[in-house]
Amino acid sequence: MSTVETDPAALRCGSLTDGDRPDREPSVDVLSAREVPLGGPRALRVRRTLPQRSRTLIGAWCFADHYGPADVAATGGMDVPPHPHTGLQTVSWLFSGEIEHRDSLGTRALIRPGEMNLMTGGYGICHSEVSTPRTTVLHGVQLWVALPEEHRNTGRDFQHHVPEPVRTDGAEIRVFLGSLAGTTSPVRTFTPLLGAEITLGPGASLDLAVDPSFEHGLLVDSGDVRLLDTVLRPAELGYVPCGTGVLTVVNESDAPARVVLLGGPPFGEQIVMWWNFIGRTHEDIVRAREEWEASSGRFGAVEGFPGGRLPAPQLPNAIITPRGNPARR
Repeated sequence: MSTVETDPAALRCGSLTDGDRPDREPSVDVLSAREVPLGGPRALRVRRTLPQRSRTLIGAWCFADHYGPADVAATGGMDVPPHPHTGLQTVSWLFSGEIEHRDSLGTRALIRPGEMNLMTGGYGICHSEVSTPRTTVLHGVQLWVALPEEHRNTGRDFQHHVPEPVRTDGAEIRVFLGSLAGTTSPVRTFTPLLGAEITLGPGASLDLAVDPSFEHGLLVDSGDVRLLDTVLRPAELGYVPCGTGVLTVVNESDAPARVVLLGGPPFGEQIVMWWNFIGRTHEDIVRAREEWEASSGRFGAVEGFPGGRLPAPQLPNAIITPRGNPARR
């Protein structure tokens, strides 16, 4: 897992005045995914677009896995034993299937299409994720949010939210975090964020008013979708820097298209990310790994999971240091 550092010079990005607005539409950076197996002989393969060398953060969003549609009879579905997290929030969002979530708060909850589960790791939490027996096709995204220094050791928490769909201009929008299209999610976060699923009808065009102090990423699940001046294919993520107040999204396909829109102001802190931990130094990561391997009370325990915990991998034989987003040219 790569580590992350934001570029302080790129963080001064408030709302633009009319005199500051660019004369031309901003370009879109296209981020391609890489395939990663999630363990086991019949591993569920995911497409990972964050982090990568060309872009490690979009706002506080620091991790994006996109998976499916996967035939559970062939892949075995999702079966992730109890594992730890620190310094982050996890956001689970499904398009199809059903996953049972258990955590060391004592939460036992189902993740279903159109329903968001947000778990706060803070100082330490552990959880398991298992697709249910009635799931035949598993399809969705798993997202992480880095917690700012002020809150990275906060207590464990779990929130569930079912956003009402907003229908406009041939599209259906479900806002699970932040505000968009006249609707606001009640879910608590520690930095300003935007997260929404958008389904566009064939040929539909949508102008989305967004916060110009945010940078944005559009992850395409299905269809060919034009974001501003750039066509994105399935599994690609288009990045737009802050300074843009309207995002034009067009379905170039003759079938419905589905995308996930992420956004937030540039994250103004250096962070170190390794395995399931986010800290500020190499020593933070070493300590978290040692405490997980020692079954310390920092992470608690998941009750009712029929099996053991997931062991931590070996640390690299090097100091884990932050890495920043390269400057945009």
